[in-house]
Amino acid sequence: MSFVEYSDLIQDGDVAIIYLSHNNVMPVKVQQGAQTQTRYGVIRHSTDLIGQRYGSKVTCSKGWFHVLHPTPELWTVALPHRTQILYTTDIAFITMMLELRPGSIVCESGTGSGSLSHAILRTIAPTGHLHTVEFHQQRAEKVAEEFKEHRVDHLVTVRNQDVCKDGFGVTGVADAVFLDIPSPWDAVGHAKVAMKKHGGRLCSFSPCIEQVQKTCEALQDQGFEDISTTEVLLREYDVRTVSLPLPDFGPDPESTEEATPAAPPNHASISLKTTTLPREMPGHTGYLTFATKPRT
Repeated sequence: MSFVEYSDLIQDGDVAIIYLSHNNVMPVKVQQGAQTQTRYGVIRHSTDLIGQRYGSKVTCSKGWFHVLHPTPELWTVALPHRTQILYTTDIAFITMMLELRPGSIVCESGTGSGSLSHAILRTIAPTGHLHTVEFHQQRAEKVAEEFKEHRVDHLVTVRNQDVCKDGFGVTGVADAVFLDIPSPWDAVGHAKVAMKKHGGRLCSFSPCIEQVQKTCEALQDQGFEDISTTEVLLREYDVRTVSLPLPDFGPDPESTEEATPAAPPNHASISLKTTTLPREMPGHTGYLTFATKPRT
């Protein structure tokens, strides 16, 4: 099992995703002889998981669940939160705007819970590399442990340092840089140093517009071009079937036919698909500021 390569069968040591319901998804480290308690009963790893195909439906004493192969999208909704994380809506837009592809070299700070990191690793595999910097020592150690457990550690280098003071630890290698720190304007200079001479893309995630203003000023001072800021909001429409009555306009007044006795009322109706706006929708997460480093 790897987050960047698909496997058919569940093996001892894998990280599997237990799908109990739409709002109840949990990661499980598969171990010979281990057990996991769920609302539907106990999961016995040796008999219920190991050797089964990913996607299988497993029956417990009180119900059933599906066991899924891990993906960055599933990891985002199932991971243990050590920090606030980025979700798939923002992650997809970031990946596109940074022009990431297999073989890209990416610098990231801060790593946090590793939500974006896993999506980057899948995109740049098998020949790319991620240099990620985390200021907090325990978080850096934990995410490095998870990368090894998820078998993507060969694609990533984790550094525990202050990116605003010490930079990314690399020079002239990055195709793209991502910043998710309280003061990204202090790291813009280090980001420029880490990027390749022929240029590259930068993205900064900030929840407050004041942070965006200072970051844009720093980007302009460092010679970045094409500076723009975007806010991504997701609105899901509810598609449903409705039944509408057909109107009865009565007899045609211009008809020359002889009048006939009044027919009973016609209650005919027609069914059709329609969409309605959601009553609630996710609000503001953060502002995404993008910029391009020109060739030097």
